[in-house]
Amino acid sequence: MTSTQLSRSEAKDQTRRKLIRAALAILDAEGEAGLTTVKVAKAAGIAQSSFYVHFKDRQELLRVLAQEGGARLREEMREARRQAREHPDDLERHRETFRIPLEAICRHPELLRIQLRARHDPSSSLREFAAETAAAYREHHAADLAALGYTADDERDRRRLEMIADGINAATNALAMGHLEGRYPDLGEAADILVALSRGALRLLKSTRSGADPAVDRAVDRAADRAAEQAVEQQA
Repeated sequence: MTSTQLSRSEAKDQTRRKLIRAALAILDAEGEAGLTTVKVAKAAGIAQSSFYVHFKDRQELLRVLAQEGGARLREEMREARRQAREHPDDLERHRETFRIPLEAICRHPELLRIQLRARHDPSSSLREFAAETAAAYREHHAADLAALGYTADDERDRRRLEMIADGINAATNALAMGHLEGRYPDLGEAADILVALSRGALRLLKSTRSGADPAVDRAVDRAADRAAEQAVEQQA
């Protein structure tokens, strides 16, 4: 049995991935206070000095954790929204657009907590990064709403799209945290609430889709209504 020797770049990438996995595990278990370069290096099984080959310091490591996870999540959400857009009467596809971020937050909740704290802490070195990350989610979501056919031709319409994107993002964060705290045990129910909130907000906007089919619009509304009804029934 023979083994293939890794190239220098492959070995370096493998070590970097070990550090990232170790850091996520420490964050999940101990929170931000428990994350130190010494602990991360030890958990990854590498020398402390090797940590600094990959990351300048602990803050850069935190930025990378959020950047990589955020980029993957935004792409997954964008694909899910595309699928929902192409199948407007499929409630499960609409639920999926909200289930994905809920589950992502619950896998590594400390990453969200760190960014929320940083956004409101003028002294945080991550404050600017946290604001940029929030803007990226807002812009992605607003662009997807525009692609769905909602007007974004002037400043007022663009602002409304961004407000809805911000509102849904905030609601997603709140429901995910509620789940982690035990108040909302069913993530599927939380996804149903987000579907209903989203569709309710979108009814305030004007659709400018070329050749828009009223039957499709009614189907989307019915999907939102069913989601809201099911959420209420589950609470009863």
